[in-house]
Amino acid sequence: MKNFFYGFILLILVSFGFLYISKYNYILEGVSKIYLKGYTTAYLDDYKNFDNREINASENPLPWNLHQNYNISEVPKGFESYNKKNGTVAFLVIKNDSILFEKYYDGYGIKSMSNSFSMSKSIVSALLGKSIMQGHIKGLDQKVKDFFPEIKGKFADNLEVGHLSNMSSGMVWKEDYFSPFEVTASAYFVDDISKLILDQPIKYSPGKEFKYKSGATQLLGMVISKATEKNLSEYLYESFWNPMGFENKALWQIDSEKYGMEKAYCCIASNARDFARFGKLYKDFGRWNNKILLDSTFVAKSLNPVFDKDSEYGYGWWIDNYKNQKILLMRGHLGQYVILLPEKNLIFVRLGQQKEGKKVKSSFTEDIYSYIDFGIEIAKK
Repeated sequence: MKNFFYGFILLILVSFGFLYISKYNYILEGVSKIYLKGYTTAYLDDYKNFDNREINASENPLPWNLHQNYNISEVPKGFESYNKKNGTVAFLVIKNDSILFEKYYDGYGIKSMSNSFSMSKSIVSALLGKSIMQGHIKGLDQKVKDFFPEIKGKFADNLEVGHLSNMSSGMVWKEDYFSPFEVTASAYFVDDISKLILDQPIKYSPGKEFKYKSGATQLLGMVISKATEKNLSEYLYESFWNPMGFENKALWQIDSEKYGMEKAYCCIASNARDFARFGKLYKDFGRWNNKILLDSTFVAKSLNPVFDKDSEYGYGWWIDNYKNQKILLMRGHLGQYVILLPEKNLIFVRLGQQKEGKKVKSSFTEDIYSYIDFGIEIAKK
């Protein structure tokens, strides 16, 4: 028994030693920051385990208006049990730009921060629109090689910045959030994410078809940072966070203190009320309190399908039709949602620990429609 125990310990040490000297050494960080904390994938509060760059609250905070019927609605049947089953931590209904209903769970509250995950892709796309509006980037058709001539691959010369936002990059990338050996996990833990991204070749012709790849948004963030000569957190603050009156500070995960590149494809830690502001900005086609923060043409393009075959995505936004009305979404891992129903002037926000994985359509899980139904029912009150 003693020999077995020593042999087992030796095997573990050898395995960790192999990982340390291999290209998978980032897994050791994943073990300490994710797996040893009882999770099998990234989770809502994991930003506390990583290096972050702070985004200050606005110099002129602008609270949301509270609806005259704020929180007096009876919740729909099954609402509480559904949220508890799926680990919901926040649910908001905003009607006519006023908060009609909000509910928090598991110790979360109005100011609680949690990980946006891929909802940040919509925010990075907004930064793209801003950088075009300000002339830092010539347009959606500007070549990525103008900023990173070292990008690799047969079709690297054809890659345009717009392809990175509408998910038609042609980049080699496997979108897998649970396997520690895939590039998505690597991007979450490596110290130099820019080097990792520039090692992913553009193998397929860009602009031909929709293929969702987090690496494309990361490269887009790198382009924006280089074009503006600012880090993404700084540019986000001056472009949107400050002028839109964000009430609370936020954190944006970076790869490491040494390299300081934001994880553009994910990982802005903020709260439900502040995430909702991007829903209002896009609902109002780039206007905020009569100030034009984004070009309305860019917003309109963002909220309509790019490809006829894959009609579920625009530029950084998901698109659907449900019960004969257009639905627009910011979406993130584990069911982080900002949902717009523009025809009804409604915004729903749901943040939580998990989602129901059964797909109703090619890219939409059934929980999305449950939250929409709950939100519509609450908004009737």
